[in-house]
Amino acid sequence: MSESRLRYTVLMEQNEDGGYTVTVPSLPGCISEGSTREEALAHIEEAIAGYIEVAGKPGRPIPVEVSVSLNNVSVIFTGRSRSGA
Repeated sequence: MSESRLRYTVLMEQNEDGGYTVTVPSLPGCISEGSTREEALAHIEEAIAGYIEVAGKPGRPIPVEVSVSLNNVSVIFTGRSRSGA
């Protein structure tokens, strides 16, 4: 069996209660967490490997990286609480 190295863009978000959540835009539903940045990255590597193993079953293509565009938007905040209460 040949081995290939695949690269994927991951998005890391710091959680309010500590720790990090990491998602992979090219792999819908591929998400992981960790207490530290390093732990979160190690966990998402494992999650990606598992995702590819399942998604790349014989007869199905291995998911590849898609182009991701990062943009910022501005919104007007009216002063109400974020929950809408």
